Amino acid sequence: MLENYDLIAELTALRRDLHRMPEISGEEERTAARMSVWLRDCGADEVIEGLGGYGVAGIFDSGTPGPTVLLRCELDALPIHETGSPDWRSQIEGNGHMCGHDGHMAIMCGMARRLQTERPARGRVVLLYQPAEETGVGARGVLDDPRFEQIRPDFAFGLHNLPGMKPGEAAIREGSVCFASEGIQIHLTGWTSHAAHPEDGRSPANAMSDLVTRLPKLPEELGIAPGDALVTLSHARLGEAAFGIAPGEAWIMATLRARTDELQERLMAAARESAKAAAKAAGLEIDIETSERFAACFNDAEATAMVREACAEAGVACGEVDGPFRWSEDFGLFSSAAPSAFFVLGAGEDQPQLHNPDYDFPDAIIPQALAIFERLVRKQTD
Repeated sequence: MLENYDLIAELTALRRDLHRMPEISGEEERTAARMSVWLRDCGADEVIEGLGGYGVAGIFDSGTPGPTVLLRCELDALPIHETGSPDWRSQIEGNGHMCGHDGHMAIMCGMARRLQTERPARGRVVLLYQPAEETGVGARGVLDDPRFEQIRPDFAFGLHNLPGMKPGEAAIREGSVCFASEGIQIHLTGWTSHAAHPEDGRSPANAMSDLVTRLPKLPEELGIAPGDALVTLSHARLGEAAFGIAPGEAWIMATLRARTDELQERLMAAARESAKAAAKAAGLEIDIETSERFAACFNDAEATAMVREACAEAGVACGEVDGPFRWSEDFGLFSSAAPSAFFVLGAGEDQPQLHNPDYDFPDAIIPQALAIFERLVRKQTD
């Protein structure tokens, strides 16, 4: 890859600049503007801005009939205070690229440079910089934007770096690759009383205790196979921090995850019914809100084979993902628009975990990612 030396140096510098200026989900205005400028500088035939939020799509059109291949990366950072100390440390207090989306953008910018040098011979290549991946609303926003029809692909591909794997080695699996997930917040309301006379109030304590115990057991109650679903309690609060008050309110937050969208629907329905039953039994009012919904990520067989073949041609080792990841990725929604495949690329065995405060994307894996994406594109558009 010596011929790419200057490009890799440019992309490394870009990645570190992006790391310095992270913007969280829904606030990616400056980052998106920078990607738009980059795409235009690379001679994109069309740049679509404000796609599903701050999303940006660069279209490289051969002018000759052929497939449309979409490559997707993410714009957003996380509301995490960076504790590492690289020279390119975040300059926005409380925000950090602790998931590597800065690296994913740099890789996509490398593809723009390569397409500038060598245009597709047929069909189109669309480079999509998606907003708000971390909150699960970005892909839906892009797909619901009427302008998505202008870039609707025949195949869609995405990647994520993965700590714990050898740097620069890929892995993929056909079928389910990332769990569906959704957050649920349950608000129980009774009424307070003096702590000396709790019988004169209506405390949600017992209902809350019942739900805290029962929610994590829902997959088992529903007969879901072990490992195919889980419920994680993330927050609970009862009343106020005062000794003289018997509580009148309770809040419970949990994240529900499942291997498939169908299992996820069953799990969410059971959680709602359990919460309503507990509230009714205790004579409480209840309010249920859900957020950060992620579809399961499902890899198409043909698209998966394309990734394996691209890795082989690029000289990148490609292993098998051992079962779907329990974390979620809203790239999964793109499978409703086109055959798609999502793969991972090793970030290093000793690399801090994703979302850790000292995580930093390893620039050394940019060449391998770029080589895989380029082979994916060339195979279909040459």
